[in-house]
Amino acid sequence: MSRSKHAHLVKGKNGNIKLVLTEDVTFLGRQGDVVEVRPGYANNYLVPRGLATVPTEHNLKLLEIYKVKQEKRQLARVADLKALADQINRFSGITIESRVTADNTLYGSVGAIEIVKGLKEKGMVVESDMVKLEGPIKETGLFAVKLNLGHEIDCELKVMVVPSVEKATATDRR
Repeated sequence: MSRSKHAHLVKGKNGNIKLVLTEDVTFLGRQGDVVEVRPGYANNYLVPRGLATVPTEHNLKLLEIYKVKQEKRQLARVADLKALADQINRFSGITIESRVTADNTLYGSVGAIEIVKGLKEKGMVVESDMVKLEGPIKETGLFAVKLNLGHEIDCELKVMVVPSVEKATATDRR
């Protein structure tokens, strides 16, 4: 049985086995890569867990189709991100209200989550890890906040932090 199980495996250099990764594998490669691994790693880990498959002619055709689709998705994603960056750069900015003390310092702080929420209210969706703050904003004023949307697309957003109209009391501090 062992011989027939390994008969369809493609051997590479030094007796290693060639496989096509069906998922990203840390320290080995990304989905779609053709890799060479030791037979034990292939037979005992990668193939049984569905992380890799044998590079048959059919699988390689499917891989090419997948790569073309991924490339199209990637190009569309980059175009969407560039359009979003352009929209943010032309945008006048967002205003965030926060409770302040008598000397205009904030009770809490304004961070990425509040900025993302402010952008979402304006119809622009970004993730909090795209907001690049040097530290949380702890006072009122106008701030230039850098955004890294991914794929080396950067833009800058103006954030105005103003005192909220409601009066803060000692019981509703965060």
